Amino acid sequence: MLATIISGTAQGFSWVLLTLGVYITFRLLDFADLTVEGSFPLGAGVSVVLVNAGVNPFLAFLIAFVCGMTAGAITGFLNTVCKIPPILSGILTMISLYSINLRIQSGRATVTFQEDTARNIIAGWLPDGFSNNSIAILVGAILAALTIAILYFFFGTEIGAALRATGNNPYMARALSVNTKAMTVLGLMLSNGLIAASGSFYAQFDYGSAIVTMGQGSIVIGLASVIIGEVLFCHKDHSFAYKLTAIVIGALIYRIVYSLALYGDFMEETDLKLVTAVIVVLMLSVPVIKDFIASRHARAVNTAKYKNGGAADA
Repeated sequence: MLATIISGTAQGFSWVLLTLGVYITFRLLDFADLTVEGSFPLGAGVSVVLVNAGVNPFLAFLIAFVCGMTAGAITGFLNTVCKIPPILSGILTMISLYSINLRIQSGRATVTFQEDTARNIIAGWLPDGFSNNSIAILVGAILAALTIAILYFFFGTEIGAALRATGNNPYMARALSVNTKAMTVLGLMLSNGLIAASGSFYAQFDYGSAIVTMGQGSIVIGLASVIIGEVLFCHKDHSFAYKLTAIVIGALIYRIVYSLALYGDFMEETDLKLVTAVIVVLMLSVPVIKDFIASRHARAVNTAKYKNGGAADA
């Protein structure tokens, strides 16, 4: 079981950037973006093709981030300029990216690394004894910490505050002379850049290849991780850095629970989507359960006070 937990943690770090990207659009920008399922395999495909062409794996990671930003810009253009609703804008970009990803991969649905990936290079820098999962956890933790620090700094700037204001109250933001269209496009670019970078990380440190359909269900994974982090750790009075950290922990918890659910013989690979649905339902039900328990406790306290008061009057 310990090996399963370690494996789940390593996979969780592969999805951390995606979770942060989903958090930006769905929570901060209040934009239901389905570009996720196209930009994730875009990052993976770009990385595999570039690395096989002799490009440095770390540079390929950055290029994947830029490609993801481009995909987000397209979704933003469709929404802000063409006036297409958010969900449909994301769907149109996602569908287009399927064909684009096939083009990038020379018409092949699956491409594998033929050259050393970032994981192989980093393994050469570390002492002997580091497993692939240990390397993924180490690099993933460092990358997650750097990303949280950068996002915390960015959203503390004037532009970052304007972006958050756009998602919180676009009418008030416009009244304060904020270009909400530009902020929407910027938020989508940042989000999908992180998601494509997550696809690159996943391909280089975990999967070892890129598949054009590997993004299917990624939006649910991202939302599930966000919900877990918010429900278990977040409150309104917590700082922004704390919330970002909670989202990262939520991604790790999701993958660990996901792996443990498949640990026994009861669950099979075909039950993966069912496991995801059950996890999301349970997390969404936690606030309802808390409110129910609190109301029952309050009624019990009031009943006891009433009885004690009645006994005293008698």
